[in-house]
Amino acid sequence: MYAEHRRPEIGPVHEPAHRCTWIFDLDNTLHDADQHVFPFLHRSMNEYIQTHLGLDAEEAAQLRRHYWLKYGATLNGLIRHHGTNPSHFLKATHQLPDPLRMILRPPALRDTLRRLPGRKIIFSNAPRDYANLVLTRLGLAPYIDAVYTIEDTAYRGKPDRRSFHALISDARLNPRKCIMVEDSLANLRTAKALGMKTVWIDSGVKTPGFVDVRIRSVAQVNLIARVSNRVG
Repeated sequence: MYAEHRRPEIGPVHEPAHRCTWIFDLDNTLHDADQHVFPFLHRSMNEYIQTHLGLDAEEAAQLRRHYWLKYGATLNGLIRHHGTNPSHFLKATHQLPDPLRMILRPPALRDTLRRLPGRKIIFSNAPRDYANLVLTRLGLAPYIDAVYTIEDTAYRGKPDRRSFHALISDARLNPRKCIMVEDSLANLRTAKALGMKTVWIDSGVKTPGFVDVRIRSVAQVNLIARVSNRVG
């Protein structure tokens, strides 16, 4: 079912036997999407909803946010309630007009991933073309072993358990040897329930019980490394 996406379009094509596997989200985990990318994507999704569902601007924005909060991804709600074609929606809404300006490259990110031991996988609700664009812009291609996107999970986005099961099965992962790094608590909750260690990218003051480590940036290598010492 997922064979066509088993190998990444970027990064080395090999699966070494590492002590642990790092599973990274993409937006607001490996780069700051809030400044330019998310505002653009939100506008694009609102316009798509307006056009295809016949809503006004305010209604479209409210529906997008409602589906995002309820299902973890706007697309999940559109498919479930409106029969939206996922491929058409993703292609129409994820065309960044100026990726060089919009995708911000965090300092020391590449060096962080280069030094981090273990297999490294991207697991994102974004479409594949967008994910590859972001990773290329960030210069992370040499340090990523596999890229799993919304297409690889039959368009079931995180935090749906079925999306995690698709990843685990296709990548042949042992959840207890995985560390998931995310900005979304809903996604981390599912990861923890499946037996993974969890790292939350956040600057808040309260850490939920299902989060093993909270950090402000993925570049904080020493704090992340504490989690890897508990795996295996």
